[in-house]
Amino acid sequence: MTAPASADRPDDRPAGGPAGGPADRSVTDAGAAPTGLLRRHRDFRMLWVGETANKYGSAVTGLALPLIAVSTLHASTLQVALLGAAGWLPWLLIGLPAGVWVDRLRCRPIMLVSTAASLLLYATVPLAALAGALTLWHLLAVALLAGAAGVFFQTAYTAYLPQLLDPADQSEGNAKLHGSASAAGIAGLGSGGLIAQLAGPVNGLLANTATFLLSLWCTVRIGHREPVRSERPRRALRQEIGEGLRLLASDVWFRTFALFGAASNLVLTGYQSLLVVFLIREVGVSEGTVGLLVAAASTGGIVGAAVARRIAARLGTSRAMLVLELALPALTVLIPLTGRGAGLAWYLVGGFGASCGVVAGNVIKATFQQRYCPPELLGRLSASSAVLNFGSIPLGALLAGALGTQLGVRPAMWLMTVGVPLAALILWCSPMRHVRDLPTERRAPVGGSAALPPVAMRAATGGTVGKGGAPGKDGAAADKGGAVGKGRVAGKGRVAEKGAAAGGGVCALDAG
Repeated sequence: MTAPASADRPDDRPAGGPAGGPADRSVTDAGAAPTGLLRRHRDFRMLWVGETANKYGSAVTGLALPLIAVSTLHASTLQVALLGAAGWLPWLLIGLPAGVWVDRLRCRPIMLVSTAASLLLYATVPLAALAGALTLWHLLAVALLAGAAGVFFQTAYTAYLPQLLDPADQSEGNAKLHGSASAAGIAGLGSGGLIAQLAGPVNGLLANTATFLLSLWCTVRIGHREPVRSERPRRALRQEIGEGLRLLASDVWFRTFALFGAASNLVLTGYQSLLVVFLIREVGVSEGTVGLLVAAASTGGIVGAAVARRIAARLGTSRAMLVLELALPALTVLIPLTGRGAGLAWYLVGGFGASCGVVAGNVIKATFQQRYCPPELLGRLSASSAVLNFGSIPLGALLAGALGTQLGVRPAMWLMTVGVPLAALILWCSPMRHVRDLPTERRAPVGGSAALPPVAMRAATGGTVGKGGAPGKDGAAADKGGAVGKGRVAGKGRVAEKGAAAGGGVCALDAG
């Protein structure tokens, strides 16, 4: 493998930089203007291309599997919902131990093995169809096993990105990754629907062969090598799982995001698992039109990734989360109004709003988690959060399938979409509406004594800190940089003012 250009080498870092740390800085030379992350950071560029290819193939698969079930195997509404649930069930089964194993091992080899496993699993579907042996049980097994590979990949990937990028680059990196994922999803959904209409839905899975191979090649080409994990006493799996769960349960910010993610994914997946059946059987559109409609609505994700940092800089990261996750996804209530002709606009508006809000919120949340979580616990925290966030997905699919069978598809769509803005009320009832910005530093060690509350700072733009160590006017937790006062505790759910400390180190999530 030829050596990359000097500016792209993984080992290029400022003098005195830590060995094994992030590869590149925002400014390459003293006084030089910062360049784009994709141009100056070769390893991130490889990760970005590989992930974009991976997301494209996954989008084709996500549309192709239910289309195969509906059009080729003539599956019922409940069976299609079961297929959607199977891909996410592994998060409930192996999500927690996967987090421990990711923290024990290096992330990049886990990503490589997971991608290779997904490639082989999806390749069995067109082969079985060619042999005339494809069944619904085969599709369910592929979805379940590929979902298990995805558990390890997603957990390792979440823990790997902060090792690759400096903190100053993480917000831009997350925005680019989420934006390209949305664009790849649009291309995958659109082309997958057209392939299904022209050549049959089974052939749509053939795209995965090339995309997963490209993802594997790009991951292999990443030059950054993770530092050797520090030797620490190997404890029982249950103890290490418990450490991640305690971090999630004891911190109000992690807890709020996890509860919101679980509730939101329950209803979002509920209506999405019925979407193909709804559009084909209730609205009466063709398979190709389904792909085009979903792709058009998904352009909201590109817009959301593009504007997330700007909205966070203007409103503050906490307020931006409320706007993006509460106001925009509420447009999903328009989706059940979808009909033929001009009535398709209801789906486009509702789907666009949901996609825009969810992706933009994910950019802000991912950057917050990477900065706020102790690095040695990031794998376990990601897995613990994902068990709640993704564990509710199969439940949502099963619930929607049962409701669709008992009440009909359109009434079930109404129940699921109305739940989207209701789930976002979890954020509104949390400390998020009392502060301008999410914290960027967690001062209390896990299992340690209570320390000062986290400093709320501008996570997306690095807002200024006032004199005395407390946030200034841009930080908004303490007035004009006043010092933290002794013994003065903020009221329930309130933000400390003029130097008062929040009780217990963090604000509590109000009951009810």
